[in-house]
Amino acid sequence: MDRNLMFESIGVSQTVLEFGEEILDDLRERFAKIDETAEYNQMKVISAMQKNRIDAACFAATTGYGYNDVGREKLERVYADTFHTEAALVRPQITCGTHALAVALSANLLPGDELLSPVGMPYDTLQEVIGIRDARCSLKEYGVSYRQVDLLPDGSFDYPAIEKAIGEKTKLITIQRSKGYAMRPSFSTAQIGELIAFCKKCKPGVTVMVDNCYGEFVEPTEPSDFGADMIVGSLIKNPGGGLAPVGGYICGTNECVQRCAFRLSAPGLGQEVGANLGILPAMYQGFFLAPTVTAGALKGAIFAANVYERLGFRVLPDASEPRHDIIQAVELGSREAMVAFCKGIQAAAPVDSYVNPEPWAMPGYDDEVIMAAGAFVQGSSIELSADGPIRPPYGIYFQGGLTWYHAKLGILMSLQKLVDAGIVTTEMMKEHTK
Repeated sequence: MDRNLMFESIGVSQTVLEFGEEILDDLRERFAKIDETAEYNQMKVISAMQKNRIDAACFAATTGYGYNDVGREKLERVYADTFHTEAALVRPQITCGTHALAVALSANLLPGDELLSPVGMPYDTLQEVIGIRDARCSLKEYGVSYRQVDLLPDGSFDYPAIEKAIGEKTKLITIQRSKGYAMRPSFSTAQIGELIAFCKKCKPGVTVMVDNCYGEFVEPTEPSDFGADMIVGSLIKNPGGGLAPVGGYICGTNECVQRCAFRLSAPGLGQEVGANLGILPAMYQGFFLAPTVTAGALKGAIFAANVYERLGFRVLPDASEPRHDIIQAVELGSREAMVAFCKGIQAAAPVDSYVNPEPWAMPGYDDEVIMAAGAFVQGSSIELSADGPIRPPYGIYFQGGLTWYHAKLGILMSLQKLVDAGIVTTEMMKEHTK
């Protein structure tokens, strides 16, 4: 077996492969620490499944109203126990992360209330939900006001400004854990915990929601361990483990989750309805696999940071920083470089590898967006993917990989396409080889 020939047959040159292998030699110890966290989180999931006595009856399909769906009810208790919350809403009827966040916000905010973001501008698609960009059925249209406090230049929280912003009308505080399409740091669960404690000290009783997308199982703790009233995410990201074909979750206090259930279905119905349509086995097994899958994606992000930082590109987080989500941002500096990078990710995919990604006017975004993803589940960003808005500083956001080996191949192919386009040269790689 000649591994080098196999890489060459799939399009990775010997020079690119050797460059990558040298970088990997310095990452073995760090990867071992990631595996330790994955093992701890795996035990959390197994413990929650055992506590709730999961058995074959939990995998039965339900249709129609979905009354008395024991599998659905136990899955929600598994999520609640894993994330240490009072309750959980885990449903295939939640279509994506933005939908889950919209449900959580609209269920827990009333006309006259104010929503505060103490971490700057939220992710692009949430801006229309809030009404920062005008949209029908936004929170703004229903009489909910919005205020934000920008991060300090170093990416830290502006505590004096936050204290000043929290007022009589402030009902809910939303914290976005991951960077979204911004070149700013993602936050650790401990950092989020400090911010939650500060906000609740300023206004006892205020509700705090954390957008937990891309952060689940990266650390041994979650924001719910530090006082978050709700944590919200998508099942086609980390917690679905690459198997869940759709869905989202909201974990938190009984009061918050019940309100979310009423908003998702109807007042008076709440969590009592919602057929699983036969996808519970994938949702259970995906959650079981999620800690290991997340670990592979995390290794891929660290590998990407080290590859591109050594070549002189700005990366966030940098090559040595602690990780709090699976996203790796790389500032490529041009539209052409973004397209080349995404072509490499697409070429490494098991699905649609022959497709050339191109920027397009994606719904919910002001700028053209380029996305590369050859996924088994459409839009699944726990699978190998890269995307970004076509605007300065031309940052691409890489994430995912159901296995570490696939994430590694994706990064090598992205570099190969940059070499093929003349953006990165062989001389550059040789210059930065030890």
